[in-house]
Amino acid sequence: MSKEKTKTENRKKTSVLWLIAVCIIAVSLLLFCQFYFGDAVNSKTTFYSNTHINGVDVSGMTKEEASSVLSQKLADNKDNIEIKLKNDDKEWTLKGSDFEIVGNFDEPLDNVINYGREGNIFQKKKIENKIKNEGLYVNIPYQNMLGGIDEKIENIIQEVEKVPQEAKICFNPNSTNMFTLQEGENGVKVDRIALEQEINEALENYDSYVINIPFQEIMPENDMSLMLKEIKLRARFSTNYAKSSNDRKNNIKKALSAFDGMVVEPEQEVSFNKTTGPRTSANGYKTAKIIFNGSYISGVGGGVCQASTTLYNALLRADVDVLQVNHHSLPASYVPLSFDAMVSEGYSDLIFKNNLETPIYIKSYGTDEEAIVEIYGQPLEEGVEIKTRAELVKVLPHGGDKIITDEEGKYADKVLYKGEYYRLKYPQEGYESKGYIQYYKDGKLIKEKEIRHDYYIAQQGVIVQGSASLEDGMTLPASNVKYISPQKVTKQTTENAKKKFNII
Repeated sequence: MSKEKTKTENRKKTSVLWLIAVCIIAVSLLLFCQFYFGDAVNSKTTFYSNTHINGVDVSGMTKEEASSVLSQKLADNKDNIEIKLKNDDKEWTLKGSDFEIVGNFDEPLDNVINYGREGNIFQKKKIENKIKNEGLYVNIPYQNMLGGIDEKIENIIQEVEKVPQEAKICFNPNSTNMFTLQEGENGVKVDRIALEQEINEALENYDSYVINIPFQEIMPENDMSLMLKEIKLRARFSTNYAKSSNDRKNNIKKALSAFDGMVVEPEQEVSFNKTTGPRTSANGYKTAKIIFNGSYISGVGGGVCQASTTLYNALLRADVDVLQVNHHSLPASYVPLSFDAMVSEGYSDLIFKNNLETPIYIKSYGTDEEAIVEIYGQPLEEGVEIKTRAELVKVLPHGGDKIITDEEGKYADKVLYKGEYYRLKYPQEGYESKGYIQYYKDGKLIKEKEIRHDYYIAQQGVIVQGSASLEDGMTLPASNVKYISPQKVTKQTTENAKKKFNII
């Protein structure tokens, strides 16, 4: 055989072998694609084998077929549904006959039929085999089956759930043990996920079922027993009114009683005028001396400013924020300059705010001699004490006396004729003063800040003389009213003022 013929035959054999190999590969690929892709395509519209929905075997069904079967089963068995929900001694019944069929199966059926269809061929096949061997069991939520059942269940949950009640600190300022603890109560929170799961499982059988509502107890957030132990006296302040009239003492005690037992929450603002209410006779206030336009006159509620001043100074020492305070036209005798707090309805108020993170508690009362305010709450920093300091900047001299004639006869019982005098008011010197709050740590001054700068304007004296002319032959006796000239401020004047107000 020639070499050329041998080569030709070898080429023919090689071509045949390649052709056979290509055919084998093509057939294998065709079978492979038919096995995997064909199966996957077919199964995209049908459920995997061994798939169960609401107790119905939907293996090989399309979504439409499964929906029809499930709807029919729900319609046939709806009236048999009776689920009892229990919580302690309460019980609620969910009857299928009370609800309308919704049959909203599209979305949940889509979720089931598409389960395991993601990923590559091998992952899909792995999930499919697992379902065939172990089964896939799914419950369609009751909200997609029965209309209105979710609202009914939510109403039941609202009856069961209970917000935890915090323990409460009770404040009784007139008791030996002023602070006591009223125990709180645990709350109840329904486990909604577990409850829905149990209801869905119950609906699978379309029969009577009893469910004890799953819940967990919720503890109150704060341990009030610890807070109770931390309540301490932050500040105490008193002023003396031993020489006051009984009516004035009544008014001071009346105003203080409005604050006695008050609990002020964090960030809460308090108005003195709103708290005490109208200073009227109907409200229990009596007539006593008040300061008005630089003079002492009689008025209902006289003395209330001593109550507000006592409270104000206690608040300062407790380091509580004072938002509004005003001074009198005349200095108060019961506190240093720049530490009075004048109140008047519609005109001047004392307003403060609890700037602490916990409540403050006020005890305020009056004895026969003193007005007293105590502020309780979280203690000041250990070793810290708060004090106040008044500074007399200067004395403002008065302008002496002025003489006015009683043309209207208002003082006819005192004076009638010209040259006959009656002192209506003494001149009073005024003061410029400052108030400071001081912070001490272990007895050492660590900080001082100015909180007040006031002017108590000097008051001119007033002498009244009669308006009638003397008749012939009349002589007036010598007057015992002495005219006072304008004041000249000296070093001694300033020293006397400091002693008067106990200013060092």
